[in-house]
Amino acid sequence: MLDHCSISHKGGVVLWSRSFTPEASQLASSPSSPVNSLIREALIEGRTAEEKYEKDGYAVKWTFFNDLELIFVVAYHRILQLTYVDDLLAALKALFIKLFEPFLATFVASMHAVKSGKLSSAAARDSLKTWNFAQAFEGWDGVFDKLLKGFADKAAQERKSRYRPVAPALPDTTPPSDDLSTVPSESSIAVQDEQQIARNVQALKNRLRGRGGRRGGGRGMTKVDSGSGRDSMPASDSESTSKKTKGKAQRKWGEAAPSETEMASLDFSIDKPDSSTNGHLSHDLQALVDKASLGTRTRDGLYEVKDWDFGAGDDAITRALKNEGAKQPSGSLGAMGSLFARLTGSKVLTEQDLKPVLEGMKQHLMKKNVAMEIADKVCEGVGESLVGKKVGGFQTTSNAVRTALSSSLTRILTPKTSTDLLLSIRTKLSSPLPSAQQRMPYSITFVGVNGVGKSTNLSKVCFWLIQNGLRVLIAACDTFRSGAVEQLRVHVRNLSMLGVNGATNSKGRVELYEKGYGKDAAGIAKEAIAYAKDNDFDVVLIDTAGRMQDNEPLMRALAKLVASNNPDKIIFVGEALVGNEAVDQLTKFDRALRDFSSASGSGKGRGIDGMLVTKWDTVDDKVGAALSMTYVTGQPIIFVGCGQTYTDLRQLRVANVVQAILSD
Repeated sequence: MLDHCSISHKGGVVLWSRSFTPEASQLASSPSSPVNSLIREALIEGRTAEEKYEKDGYAVKWTFFNDLELIFVVAYHRILQLTYVDDLLAALKALFIKLFEPFLATFVASMHAVKSGKLSSAAARDSLKTWNFAQAFEGWDGVFDKLLKGFADKAAQERKSRYRPVAPALPDTTPPSDDLSTVPSESSIAVQDEQQIARNVQALKNRLRGRGGRRGGGRGMTKVDSGSGRDSMPASDSESTSKKTKGKAQRKWGEAAPSETEMASLDFSIDKPDSSTNGHLSHDLQALVDKASLGTRTRDGLYEVKDWDFGAGDDAITRALKNEGAKQPSGSLGAMGSLFARLTGSKVLTEQDLKPVLEGMKQHLMKKNVAMEIADKVCEGVGESLVGKKVGGFQTTSNAVRTALSSSLTRILTPKTSTDLLLSIRTKLSSPLPSAQQRMPYSITFVGVNGVGKSTNLSKVCFWLIQNGLRVLIAACDTFRSGAVEQLRVHVRNLSMLGVNGATNSKGRVELYEKGYGKDAAGIAKEAIAYAKDNDFDVVLIDTAGRMQDNEPLMRALAKLVASNNPDKIIFVGEALVGNEAVDQLTKFDRALRDFSSASGSGKGRGIDGMLVTKWDTVDDKVGAALSMTYVTGQPIIFVGCGQTYTDLRQLRVANVVQAILSD
């Protein structure tokens, strides 16, 4: 049975609602109700292409009537397989609109007047108070009950007919026949001679031992005589031994094992003073910092990384809106505009009208490296927002489609949590604590698949933190990959030389905590956090080993690290080059972390808190991976990596990403 059903306006006014259980009635009035969660996490963010929304054991389905800006919602327990919900929503929408369309049109017009500011605030409040929905929709409860009962009875009948037991087959009571022709006869195949079978078995055993030679015989050997069971011998002993291949001799690298001195001379991650420079490290500091990509300092002295700029003047939507009389832009969006040429005059858009346009929109998004599944859902959401809309004239239609797509992308990419990582760090470090309690450092864990650049971009984040005057401890928890610890040691050495303003020495502001290879990563992270707390470090950056999203043992190990240390942020590091793979990686990483960390006894599971996208400078304006990643998790992209120096870190602005996706 249903738990809740409601009809509301997109402006937030609930026109009618019904709860079928006391528990559902109490839950419907709370902010954590499934309907409120649907509005916050799906409708506002533009995730309207999903078949259903699930939250806290409830399944929620919905449909729109765009012309009157209405939302019809049904909620029920997820464990119940209610097959009639879609048909119920369609019938509910059609019947409600048919019965109350004049009243609804007047109400929507009043809402638009309030929204546009044509009414004063006092008049707006008085206008809303005068609407008596109970009186306007009198008799609707009875109509809804009949409608619901009809669908429920029909579904029950279908279940009964589906599970109706099949009548058992009657036994055959025909008496046995006296006709001898019906008696089964024995096989006419003669029984093989036992000795012949024995010979065949022995020949097969000899062949399996390799004495019978290769299939079809070989040089110096004859075939096995399956009839006699005898094997022929090699032609000669010398011919037999000549066929034995010799194994490859192992190469010897010196007569003795290398000494500790020789091994130390090959370890370039350790600081070695150069006699020609009076003990100073002979490194090119200019190669570590690109002055052209250095960030800026605010009035408060905070160091901010630059924004990624895609360039101006390529936005097809902006050109279309500013130059309505000009020639339509070329490219995929220009082709989409030409598809609208036949939609002239005032009319209501239908699914059939929008189908070719949405297909062109989908192809455009996929050319921008958006995953196919995400492109489908975005286009479906745009289509749902346009079906039933009244448009007038070609330009109005074209602009409506472009504006709807731009609005949908903006809603998806707009973060629902703060992306100001520095503010989160300073808030934790400045929060008051009891006198006996020692302050814990802010911890960030970097996770991702192999080879995406976790260690390199961790060092870029470390440089940014050092520039803001924070002490950073890097925990080397990649105890599997050869050279992982040495790579971080080189980064720490370089960052120690750069200093706060890229010139002065910052020795003591960054350190490496490592325990070598083959150790438990979760234990090393816990020890590193404790060491940072005892030595007054502000931030701990935890580097983890790369792993594929389908490797369950390694994902369990990562979830153990997360559950036992409870980092403040879990940042997924992914490539900008991936398309469909981004969806698979993020979905499985997030699900595995949530499932395995909650199963470890830590309570609620932890998922991905944000993303860092690497190799951003290699994709030009094909930035669809950002849209795919944000759509899958609902979490923001905090930074993008765009080069090989410590200053090659950028922030993304939603408007810039939308402009790049919509550009021709």
